Amino acid sequence: MVETLLAVSRGMVALASRNLAALDTDVTLTQYRTLVLLAGGGPQRSAIVAKELGVAPSTLTRMCDRLARKSLVERFHRHPDRRSIWLALTPAGRDLVGTVMRARRRELQELVTAAGLTAEPATLTLLDAFVQACGELPDDQWWRNWETCADPVDDAEPMRPVRNGGSFR
Repeated sequence: MVETLLAVSRGMVALASRNLAALDTDVTLTQYRTLVLLAGGGPQRSAIVAKELGVAPSTLTRMCDRLARKSLVERFHRHPDRRSIWLALTPAGRDLVGTVMRARRRELQELVTAAGLTAEPATLTLLDAFVQACGELPDDQWWRNWETCADPVDDAEPMRPVRNGGSFR
């Protein structure tokens, strides 16, 4: 099971990488994963995103500097706690993720059709359990969240971009 899942994960990473490259987005896989987390989970505290990605907060800050310069994410504070930094997708970030996800879906559909694959209910149950164990949302729920992930946040206070040691804070 583990060996097969490793092989599947390599194929999925290759597929995501191809879809990003085809769009000429200048977004790395890690940056894209950040966008996907924000698309599925909505606005989140930067500390939570850093933990989910397994990176140091300073690494996430630099990554978000790049994503903010590309107008794909925005940083803000939520009233009344101005100490925490929150991250959200911009409409352009949401659109990029949606475009890549739809391209991945088309390519997966083509692969499944070309290989003549069908899935028994037990196989789908197994795959759904794996998705859940990974902490991912089922596809239909993810897309429902994606639709609203770039909506304005009611209590958001924009952060002023102040140059400070190479990062915007």
